[in-house]
Amino acid sequence: MNVAATVNETLAAWQAREEDVRSRLLAPGLSRLEQVQGKTGLEVFQAMLNGELPPAPIAQTLDFLLVEAEHGRVAFQGRPQFKHYNPLGSVHGGWIATLLDSAVACAVHSTLPVGKTYTTVELKINYVKALTEKVPLVRAEGRVIHAGQRMGTAEGRLCGPDGTLYAHASTTCFILDLPGSAPERTRNDPPSR
Repeated sequence: MNVAATVNETLAAWQAREEDVRSRLLAPGLSRLEQVQGKTGLEVFQAMLNGELPPAPIAQTLDFLLVEAEHGRVAFQGRPQFKHYNPLGSVHGGWIATLLDSAVACAVHSTLPVGKTYTTVELKINYVKALTEKVPLVRAEGRVIHAGQRMGTAEGRLCGPDGTLYAHASTTCFILDLPGSAPERTRNDPPSR
């Protein structure tokens, strides 16, 4: 099989996945606390993909989409467009960083048990190739490196359908109790009074 056929097959598969997800999407918004309480991080993403919870408003603003989620791995897709350009004539690094931040942080989120949430405390991006609107679709995939009780780390890559790497990232996230959830007691915690 030639390279062009493989690239076209990958692009077609990504486009089909995006169309499938979009067919179930709710309008962008914020989930209410009662909608996410009792769900693991992965269950939250599955509910978004199934059209039971709304996608974040930033996804509509910057034209990208959650397309896959499994324990420790999350993928987002986006279309580089002229409206994402910086004055130098390529896609702004902030657009790329937002896709990668979403992928790596959500990869950590996908490992969280019921009653936990997270916040990003560090994000590092390496830009390795200019991205333009000539690339029809890119995918940011994040994978967990470490998921502990108080901290999680992940890494991610932003690639085109031909496998070209445009940027890669790493993150550190603090794991927190979800507001309104009672923290789980561990053996080392002092008894409550």
